[in-house]
Amino acid sequence: MRVMAIDYGDTRTGIAISDATGTLAGETLVIKSYNEERTLEQVCAVIADKKPAAIVVGYPKNMNGTIGPRAEKSGKFADALRERTGLPVILRDERLTTVDAHRILTETGRHGKKRKETVDAVAASLILENYLSEIKTQQGNGSSVGST
Repeated sequence: MRVMAIDYGDTRTGIAISDATGTLAGETLVIKSYNEERTLEQVCAVIADKKPAAIVVGYPKNMNGTIGPRAEKSGKFADALRERTGLPVILRDERLTTVDAHRILTETGRHGKKRKETVDAVAASLILENYLSEIKTQQGNGSSVGST
């Protein structure tokens, strides 16, 4: 089961796609768009091409667990994806994934423009890896993973 993770943003949207077995994060890409509708269309085109069975959208709650404007935007984007694709769209708390992505890029020597172009894809990969890891853990003890 292929899974796609999305780190939705106002300017750049990172996408990570698992392998066909839904075990490992694989391909990544970044969609650059300032227009919400255009971003949605481009993400839907990737979905049509890669055919994931499920979509995980990063849900950036505030550090205190409350829902702020960024999480609201991500929730609306997830609703639009669900409506357009008919696929299961799961919201996942993604606090600090962008911070972790910047740390990873610093450790690998990516700075400046190269970092800006890849940080959203790395953040999407972290969302996907966390989700896939949780699925494995839940399957190991007979539970299922749901939305946040």
